[in-house]
Amino acid sequence: MGHRVTLPKLFEHPVTQKYVKRAGLAHAVAVAYHAFYLAKERNVDVDTAAKAAFLHDSGHYMWYRNGEWDYELYKANDIHAIKGAERAHKLLIRLGEDRQKAKEVAVAILLHTDSYLPGQSVDRTPLQTVVAEADELDEEPGGAHHYRKMSDEQAKKKLKELDLRITEVLKAQDEAIYPK
Repeated sequence: MGHRVTLPKLFEHPVTQKYVKRAGLAHAVAVAYHAFYLAKERNVDVDTAAKAAFLHDSGHYMWYRNGEWDYELYKANDIHAIKGAERAHKLLIRLGEDRQKAKEVAVAILLHTDSYLPGQSVDRTPLQTVVAEADELDEEPGGAHHYRKMSDEQAKKKLKELDLRITEVLKAQDEAIYPK
């Protein structure tokens, strides 16, 4: 299996603490779980899917007008997928992630939404589809999913549990390829 950056390790990093929390920690954790299950069901790499899903909104910028969060201003001007792709790639490389996997995560984040694209539809790979669908599964009207609360302790526990499930799947895949 080699070196793998774990979800708890990702969570602890100051970049994640700042930017994932800004966009909603509960949403990020929920989307990571959705992505894991969708990926497992569709034979997509569960580790890459969960990481991309966890970091998918790390590029969010809060759009305010007159001191108030303005959802319409956000929808009109948002490029969070572009910023998040760059931020996640840099973070994963810094943590020692496999470069190809870091690229796949970044591109999945880039394509998890088409809100910033001028009217075109996106042709997604299975991984990119999993991340986009996982995000949609947790969406609430008016962006309410970004405001659900989750404590750091809850998030650590949930991410540790998810990481164990990822490890089990990866180990089973390894054993299927390289029987003892």
